[in-house]
Amino acid sequence: MTAEQRRSRISARLHEAHQPISATALAKELGVSRQIIVGDVALLRAAGQAITATARGYVIPDAGETGLPRQVACRHDGTGTRDELNAMVDCGCTVVDVIVDHPVYGQLSAPLHLRSRLDVEQFMARMEGAAPLSQLTDGIHLHSLSCPDEASYEHLKARLRELGFLAE
Repeated sequence: MTAEQRRSRISARLHEAHQPISATALAKELGVSRQIIVGDVALLRAAGQAITATARGYVIPDAGETGLPRQVACRHDGTGTRDELNAMVDCGCTVVDVIVDHPVYGQLSAPLHLRSRLDVEQFMARMEGAAPLSQLTDGIHLHSLSCPDEASYEHLKARLRELGFLAE
């Protein structure tokens, strides 16, 4: 298989996937090293493909996110992360990313693409020993969401308010 064929297969695989795919998994599928996949993805991005690297792997951002785009501002310490994210997915929303406004660097964001409690648990396992971005801003952060409808978004805000996480 040529490098061009491999990149074409990576692109096709990401477009058909319903969840992020790790570079290691792609490497195993295609019989190359993880570093080759990372380089291929960089070249695909340079060619204009919208591929996002998340903590769980590569994803095409719009895949499966056809809901209403919304943002919610939250504030809590690191111990509230799991409860916050579970509340979001339990209300049917996809957690697209997390955003903080850093006083020196400006807006910093990290893609998440969490759709279920399983996604949240996998994310939390990867976070083990790492500090959340919100630690840089005294716990204040935004989440971009994809919600199934306005009622789900309103229910989520009420739930976050109950938990004491909604920044209003």
